[in-house]
Amino acid sequence: MASRPRRPGFSRRAQYGLFASYVLAVAGALVAALLLALSTFDPKTFGVVRLAAAEIGTPISSLLGWGVRGVASMPQGVSDYFAVMGRNKALRAEIAANKRMTDQAKAVLYENARLKTLLRLRQGATDTVVAAHLVSSSAASTRRYAVLNAGSNQSVREGQPVRGPEGLIGRVIEVGFNTARVLLISDPESIVPVRRVRDGLPAIAAGRGDGLIEIRSVNLANAPFAVGDAFVTSGTGGIYAPGIPVARVIKAGRDTTTARGVTQPDTLDVAIVQRTFIPLPPPSAEPR
Repeated sequence: MASRPRRPGFSRRAQYGLFASYVLAVAGALVAALLLALSTFDPKTFGVVRLAAAEIGTPISSLLGWGVRGVASMPQGVSDYFAVMGRNKALRAEIAANKRMTDQAKAVLYENARLKTLLRLRQGATDTVVAAHLVSSSAASTRRYAVLNAGSNQSVREGQPVRGPEGLIGRVIEVGFNTARVLLISDPESIVPVRRVRDGLPAIAAGRGDGLIEIRSVNLANAPFAVGDAFVTSGTGGIYAPGIPVARVIKAGRDTTTARGVTQPDTLDVAIVQRTFIPLPPPSAEPR
């Protein structure tokens, strides 16, 4: 048996909805007829009603228009956001690249200035034996040594001072044919006679084995040391020529203080070997 289609009255909710739609249709028709009659027979009153309707509808229309414009502008806003993010990322990458280039340029300028200083030092000094590369240096143990790629074939001899552009590095203690071992001034076995630049105070610069240097007064008891005091070789002992920068005080004290060498061997690649200040006498010939 075929089933009959359900009537609207089957559901009370549907029935109420249908009744409401009828009421709205009739009300709309009545309002339209009333407005038509007013516009025909009483245009003045119709104008007042139209103006009142406009006053009521304007805020609603504005709100709806703002919402429509906001929804319409969302794709463009999202596109602009991602475009700005992309530009920011590109700018950050460009800034990072420029910073790397700036750092490299600064490193090149520093290296050029250091090598120029070393070149002037070599050209101006008459006691230069050879300029050699520092192959390695020990910075992690209590003994502080460095190795040069020059030896007896390049006229390097034991006891000769080794210095860099900024100041003293140490002295040669072992010599091979093409290599030499250098005792750094920070080694505990290193002792360098020095004097203070500002007043000529004599002192001893002794290595501590931890990369620093201990400055001890020679003649005066409780001699005051101030931070920043600079010390150079005094020429005493005949090995180091006078006036070579050695260390600078980093801690105030009396009689004894702590200093840091003006040259850090682990940051150098080239050094100069110099003749001893007072050449050692040649070994005397054995009597026949």
